[in-house]
Amino acid sequence: MIKKLGLGVAVIALSFRVLMGGAIADDGAGNEAGNGADGKASFHALLSEHWARANAEQIFFRTDPDAFRPNGKLPEFTRDARARRQAYNEDVLERLKGIDEAALSGQDRISYKLFKYERETEAESYRQPDHLFPITKLFGYHTYFANAPYNMSFSTQADYDRYLVSLADFARYNRENIDLLKEATVRGFTHYCASMRGYEATISMHVVDDAAESNLYHPFTVFPATFTDAEKADLAAKGKALVADSIIPAYRELYEFFTEEYMPTCRTGVGITSVQGGDKYYQYLINYFTTTDMSPREIHELGLAEAKRIRGEMEAIIRQVGFDGTFKEFLNFLRTDPRFFAKNGQELLEKTAFIAKKMDGQMPRFFGRLARNTYEIRGVTGRGAYYVSGSGDGRTPGTYFISVGDLKSQPLYNLEALSLHEGVPGHHHQTAIALELDVPEFRKTLYHSAFGEGWGLYSEALGKEAGFYTDPYSDFGRLTYEMWRANRLVVDTGMHALGWSREQAIAYMLESSALTEGEVTAEIDRYITWPAQALSYKIGELRIKAMRAKAEKELGAKFDLRAFHDTVVGNGSLAIAVLEEIVDEWIAGQK
Repeated sequence: MIKKLGLGVAVIALSFRVLMGGAIADDGAGNEAGNGADGKASFHALLSEHWARANAEQIFFRTDPDAFRPNGKLPEFTRDARARRQAYNEDVLERLKGIDEAALSGQDRISYKLFKYERETEAESYRQPDHLFPITKLFGYHTYFANAPYNMSFSTQADYDRYLVSLADFARYNRENIDLLKEATVRGFTHYCASMRGYEATISMHVVDDAAESNLYHPFTVFPATFTDAEKADLAAKGKALVADSIIPAYRELYEFFTEEYMPTCRTGVGITSVQGGDKYYQYLINYFTTTDMSPREIHELGLAEAKRIRGEMEAIIRQVGFDGTFKEFLNFLRTDPRFFAKNGQELLEKTAFIAKKMDGQMPRFFGRLARNTYEIRGVTGRGAYYVSGSGDGRTPGTYFISVGDLKSQPLYNLEALSLHEGVPGHHHQTAIALELDVPEFRKTLYHSAFGEGWGLYSEALGKEAGFYTDPYSDFGRLTYEMWRANRLVVDTGMHALGWSREQAIAYMLESSALTEGEVTAEIDRYITWPAQALSYKIGELRIKAMRAKAEKELGAKFDLRAFHDTVVGNGSLAIAVLEEIVDEWIAGQK
């Protein structure tokens, strides 16, 4: 884990500007002379060089995969390219040893800790089979590519030119990913059979008869008004030709490989520990997603304890509303009563927008700094609700996607908790603030799952203080979300470390959550094919709540909730250990 930061209380507590990542005064005059100045200059030069290299490679370690946007030539995934990146990472780690960490202060010190932590984690990733899993039940490189145009800005000729390069390069990109999947079939690193049944539909939906029907042709249907008719026609013709001649055949190639080669070699063991070296790989994934050293057993027991606590609060609400029946019967009542579901997609979107706007008005009560960038709410079919950040250049908003295709999968009693998690004060606020910070570029797009998802879950609970959940059914919905995240600790570790079957995990979640059997099955398949990621929500939330409780206890009347929140989100995405030390030093500064 990460060592003590030693940032200097005076630096962390200097001012609101400091907490938000602005220029930080040095905590000693000596830092601006001799070795200190040289070390600072060398460090900034290394960061700039590394960022330029990441842009050239088009691979940014530990970023939110939902925010993928092709930008010209696509990443390379050959063995040589992987070896090249590994060698460069080792070189960067070696050069970091020559920089005197003690000569850095304030945000430079945070950046050093984070950058070193990321490079060490990246070094470990090259020793693991991460690259052999470019698809999961929830998504894949092919779905991210197909959905990316809806998250991109197309306002200039250069935007379209870069996009055409990406379209032309997809066939190569696709083939290299197929090669990884072929290697996975040879080495036994495929996904569990039952979890991947029907997955081919995520590929076949892009094998269309008319290129104009493809998601990837969409940018050529919505040109800026400043483009001439001739420019529009030229770009549309080029785009249609590439989709027809490159994109659709590539998806057809992937479909044939997946159905004819990958699925026949799918894994028969549920847990990732059933593959060679799986125990060590699962522990690596726990470290990666939670940024803690917790063991599977510790996480499992924590999940059981949290589930017991939350169940008690749920039972209290059932008594409050006067329901005469068992817990299971109450869950069935929620799943089937028409009052808890929107009549159509428009109604769902309108109710979502009302909740979002209501929270907008509450934000100044809880934060000293608000994000400048906005976010939109967009209905989608297929995948459930999720958030995609803006691009950071001010040309694209954040987007809160919510499923309007299956209204039974999005009950209204969950809508307040969901919207606070995905919008504000959750994902949008945290990621938009990070993109606006005056910090090195790598920190703006860095995404630690325990920090981001933990903050999202914390934001759901913060809604009670903001005046939400006055309807007991909505409060029960909040608890079902919290229970869902606690269940993840139990079933993820159960399947990947403790020998649980898929059926055992499904039965456990059906018993304690308000999700339908179809939703639970989809969730379990997500956890099987994306090990440990689902652990990050509850672990991150509990750590943030513990930090707040500590600050409230130690500061008493001096505790400022707005300043606390600004401290938590005001340095971008952080590993849990770094965040805890920043908060500790903020507490000391308030005293």
